[in-house]
Amino acid sequence: MIFKNSFRVLCVPFLLLCFAHDLYSNHLYNEVDSTSTINRHSPRIINIVNFIRQTDYRVRNADSLLFETVKEQINLVNKYNFPATFLFQFDALINPAYQKLMKTRLRSDCEIGAWWEITQPHVQAAGIKWRGEHSWVSHANIAFSTGYTPDERERLVDVYMEKFKNIYGYYPKSVGSWFIDAHTLSYMYERYGIVASSNCKDQVGTDGYTLWGGYWNQAYYPSRYNAYMPAQTVKNQIPVPIFRMLGSDPIYQYDTGIGTQSQGVISLEPVYTESGKNKKWVSYFLESIVNQPSLAFSYAQAGQENSFTWNAMKDGLEMQFPIFDSLRREGKVRIETLRTSGEWFKKQFPVTPATAITTLKDVRNENNKSVWYNSRYYRANLLWEKDGFCFRDIHIFNEKFQSDYLDRPGQGGQFLFFTLPVVDRYYWSTPDDHTGLRIMRLYDNGSKEELVLEHPIVSEPSGKVIKIESSDRMGNLFVIIFEEDRIVISSPNAQTNFRWLLELKVPKSRIDRLPFIASDHTTLFARFKDFNYQITCLKGRVKKGNNEEFVFQLIPDNHHLFIDFTN
Repeated sequence: MIFKNSFRVLCVPFLLLCFAHDLYSNHLYNEVDSTSTINRHSPRIINIVNFIRQTDYRVRNADSLLFETVKEQINLVNKYNFPATFLFQFDALINPAYQKLMKTRLRSDCEIGAWWEITQPHVQAAGIKWRGEHSWVSHANIAFSTGYTPDERERLVDVYMEKFKNIYGYYPKSVGSWFIDAHTLSYMYERYGIVASSNCKDQVGTDGYTLWGGYWNQAYYPSRYNAYMPAQTVKNQIPVPIFRMLGSDPIYQYDTGIGTQSQGVISLEPVYTESGKNKKWVSYFLESIVNQPSLAFSYAQAGQENSFTWNAMKDGLEMQFPIFDSLRREGKVRIETLRTSGEWFKKQFPVTPATAITTLKDVRNENNKSVWYNSRYYRANLLWEKDGFCFRDIHIFNEKFQSDYLDRPGQGGQFLFFTLPVVDRYYWSTPDDHTGLRIMRLYDNGSKEELVLEHPIVSEPSGKVIKIESSDRMGNLFVIIFEEDRIVISSPNAQTNFRWLLELKVPKSRIDRLPFIASDHTTLFARFKDFNYQITCLKGRVKKGNNEEFVFQLIPDNHHLFIDFTN
């Protein structure tokens, strides 16, 4: 994020290091959770990405402090012989001190690339008028490419690339940012041959901009019309994988600030005492990344922007790096540059692959569990809570859903990037009433009861499929299968008198946010931002409610539901 609201940190206290890291690593990672089965051909990849600004008006003595931070980051990378990626804003790129540092201190297996926040020197070199009150500002319509016309975006790319090549003798292969628009990404690929990019994790309102409903973690090929939207076809995709940054908490990040217009941060970033600076949290996060089912591959981005300064990130990085090193020595993770990951991704996947993030151990010991599934067609999240179970999130991906900023600049400091909602617990909840698509049991007298599933077993029947088996408290087994283009739900041991369905309810104050406009026997029709889409039951049927009793129900046929997301 852009500086996370001026050094705002979360409040869980940092846990002191208490035993040798090798022993710690062996204890944590040599066992695979008995409730999951894992495909060990799926690589676990960690990118260490540090992004570099020349200055920051919010930091006293910024230029010297930010430079010293990068020196210390290089020292730590060199200590562990890690291939790392350093991404430069234009202002830092043209600084001779940074050029000398990179050429004399950086290991040859590290990578230098571009960080795509726009600064005054960059804009002026491209012949564009600077609109900020400082030489770098965090306002979305100034700091990001979405605030410029397509022609200006190309000029910004050209001047950066030529300056980079003059300094280092080649064009950068990796370009990251909190967000880069589709026009800019396409131009970077077609003219300069970039092979990898990165953007921010999902967030609502943080730092003045929102990315919500996207391919959760790992990486995807974006649509030519919308860089936040995964493409479904080779024809309409930009062939540059975008890796999701920062390492979100798979259980708790989503609900942070639920029902409001702004989220907090629970991520791998080493400045946050509740998460990336907390050894207990890091071990919990890596358990999910390293030891649990993930399908095509599992991914985490470590590192930090230099604006936080070394004093803020030092303890977190010096705690994380020995753990990464132990995992690498044991062959459990690959630590590589963003470019290397991008080149590998393009060789492996002609289109966006299916991936998963499985989290069956709860860092807070509240018995919560989560499974995320992503494909080029949709994302979905299952959440097990102490007294509940639901589909917390389902968003559809459609490459034809055009970004508001594709061919015109955005205005103001709030930029919004969305996909197509089917279930959205964050936006459709209040702080006190959390929605979800829930399994309901039906009784002969017309009453309903929410079923709470427990003890999930997660497996990978194939390279694109995640299977979850979980029973309710009466022993009724439910099997949920995520396939690339559909979700299959069944209750294989159901008794004759056992009836169930899926039901979505939302608080009355959130009804106006719903996208659903109509239904027929098998299809639910929706419209979001003037874009029409649908989900279809290939087996089972759809019933749209009046929104007050319920929003919609998905009713199984002979205890089977097949829900299609190919529109």
